[in-house]
Amino acid sequence: MSMDETHGGSMVSAILSSIVLLLLLGRTADAQRSLEFFDLLPEDPKLYDKMRPPKKDGQATIVYFHVTVMGLDSIDENSMTYAADIFFAQTWKDNRLRLPENMTSEYRLLEVDWLKNMWRPDSFFKNAKSVTFQTMTIPNHYLWLYKDKTILYMVKLTLKLSCAMNFLIYPHDTQECKLQMESLSHTTDEMIFQWDPDVPLVVDENIELPQLQLVKNYTADCTQVYSTGNFTCLEVVFVLKRRLGYYLFHTYVPTCLIVIMSWVSFWIKPEAAPARVTLGVTSLLTLSTQHAKSQASLPPVSYLKAVDAFMSVCTVFVFMALMEYCLVNIVLGDSDTPPKPASPPQPPSSSGTDAAKLDKIFDIATKENTILLSGRSQKSTTGPPPGPTPAQRARMRALNIDRVSRVFFPFLFAVLNVTYWIMFAEYI
Repeated sequence: MSMDETHGGSMVSAILSSIVLLLLLGRTADAQRSLEFFDLLPEDPKLYDKMRPPKKDGQATIVYFHVTVMGLDSIDENSMTYAADIFFAQTWKDNRLRLPENMTSEYRLLEVDWLKNMWRPDSFFKNAKSVTFQTMTIPNHYLWLYKDKTILYMVKLTLKLSCAMNFLIYPHDTQECKLQMESLSHTTDEMIFQWDPDVPLVVDENIELPQLQLVKNYTADCTQVYSTGNFTCLEVVFVLKRRLGYYLFHTYVPTCLIVIMSWVSFWIKPEAAPARVTLGVTSLLTLSTQHAKSQASLPPVSYLKAVDAFMSVCTVFVFMALMEYCLVNIVLGDSDTPPKPASPPQPPSSSGTDAAKLDKIFDIATKENTILLSGRSQKSTTGPPPGPTPAQRARMRALNIDRVSRVFFPFLFAVLNVTYWIMFAEYI
């Protein structure tokens, strides 16, 4: 081999090595260059319309939802609202986008601000009063792009939601509070919401509420037809059952004790009017305060609640105990006229003293002879004792009314309690 051929081969090898090195440096530069939004758009950006859903073959775009509930609190019966902390995820596929050339992993994290220039679902929370976006320590949301051009957008939110409550059987009630997500402008011809087929809903098992218990939760469809079209909607339903322990120890037991306290007047003598009237009025006022306290946290509804029926009947019992003393006082007061004074015996005259003494001696002798002959006691011969006075008879009638009340009131109140708790036993 000549020198020229050897020199020529060396030149070719150097040129090839340079080309390979340039290619490697180019790829390294591409790998180090940050991804731009225009790298995701089609080659002709005019073909991408961010206001038009990415419909494939004319079919409506399907958006999958996933909700993770981390907390429920601030349930307010008066305003009929509750608060929820959630992770809200939306997943959809946009085939109009391009994948980055250097994408090697299953997904790539994108800048969330790019959503302003991309099509995204126009979902909103239908029954939300307010929505708080978490920003500590960084904005709590992210955007993923998968290899199959699926986009995942997840955000952490704190929601204040309305909950239509029915207090007809309060405090034995069970409420259903909802979290509804609906499309704002796209009808079902363009977009459809569906729950994630794998994990649609996750609720933290450690959720504890002071007066309510989360007994059940499930997902449902709430799609409705409006005058402008049929708009897709999904909802999460929380079934909340009220705990009875608080109301049992702060409403029912104190109310029953107040009613029982009003019966003490049946054992106080009828003549003690200040004691009996004070006890009845105090019991009635205390029960009215207890009733007002039980309604403090509830809205002023126009229908009768279960606790209202119980408290009203207890109020009637205390009022009737006070009216019972009115009846006793009336019966006792009908014969309060003072008795006529007996006329004093006239002193015997001096002329008839001897004759009167002889008459008494003969009467005593006659009675003793009669006792000896008949063998009967002296009391039986004196005749029946005089009957009770009108005042004594009136007092006996008043005492009889009290005796009947001591049995009648507790019996009727026991029947009321048994009936009430049997009616609501299935809700306990």
